[in-house]
Amino acid sequence: MLFMQKIKSKIKVGVVGAGHLGKIHLDILNQSDLYELIGFYDDNKNHSSKISSEFGYRNFKSLKDLISSCEMIDIVTPTKYHYEIAVKCIKAKKNIFIEKPISHSYKSAKKLIDILKKNNVLGQVGHVERFNPAFVAVKKTINKPMFIESHRLSEFNQRGTDVPVVLDLMIHDIDIIMESVKSKVKEVSGVGVAIMSKTPDIANARIEFENGCVANLTASRISLKNMRKTRFFQKDAYISIDFLKKKSEIIKIKNLNLKTDKSALILQNFEGEKKQIYFDSPTIENTNAIQDELESFAKSIKNKKNPEVTFEQAAEALRIAELIIKSFK
Repeated sequence: MLFMQKIKSKIKVGVVGAGHLGKIHLDILNQSDLYELIGFYDDNKNHSSKISSEFGYRNFKSLKDLISSCEMIDIVTPTKYHYEIAVKCIKAKKNIFIEKPISHSYKSAKKLIDILKKNNVLGQVGHVERFNPAFVAVKKTINKPMFIESHRLSEFNQRGTDVPVVLDLMIHDIDIIMESVKSKVKEVSGVGVAIMSKTPDIANARIEFENGCVANLTASRISLKNMRKTRFFQKDAYISIDFLKKKSEIIKIKNLNLKTDKSALILQNFEGEKKQIYFDSPTIENTNAIQDELESFAKSIKNKKNPEVTFEQAAEALRIAELIIKSFK
């Protein structure tokens, strides 16, 4: 009897899109203690049949049938389909999780926000780096950064090339920076170059905030190696995050005192002031960021509270991304 009650308390979820990332979501949801995976829908019939026979997931023949069978829909399709699918789900009064970017344009993202509010359901966007354990470990330490440098480099992969690298890769770092700075954007500029695709594959952007902070972002999807690093410079501290290797480091400066170890690293400025440098490598939890973001949304649904990454936050990240792309011209 207790076992049956536990099953009923799970959130009935369906997945739209069974591509590379969609399969990862299906596997996580299928094993989750918070969700009951009902099935999936993908408009590629041959691919859908293959996924269903290989993994045993129920393959719905229509999106409408999947939506009507679930309490929550997880949208993991190419960006250009996000808006259309999301509107159908929201109007059917279903909570939705939608992969980043929230939509194909800031204008359509704003419409989604209005539709979400009118139908009184919850929506979360898959800005997964918010849940990266390396970021989680130092998030509270990031306090009014004044300069941020971000590099997100990836080896070429055909997936994602339907949109500029700013929307494919850089938007992860835009979201992290917006979450960390918490100030309005003053000015945006950038340069982008298309090499393998019809849209820019390499981009560099500069974001200036009203509080004086400046962020310099570089993204490439035609690199010879993968890199996902962000560095925060703030008063008396430097914080480095390696999102790929899930490592963080905090370097702080404090005034020298008489009890300082003689072997400590000491810096002296022109006026003769001495400062001690000390290092802190925070403990990083071995967690799955995709699982954490999906289960975080489940808790938001159950507790009826705002998700970790709201539609408003995701729309703002998209707005900044669009400003960067427009500056290329």
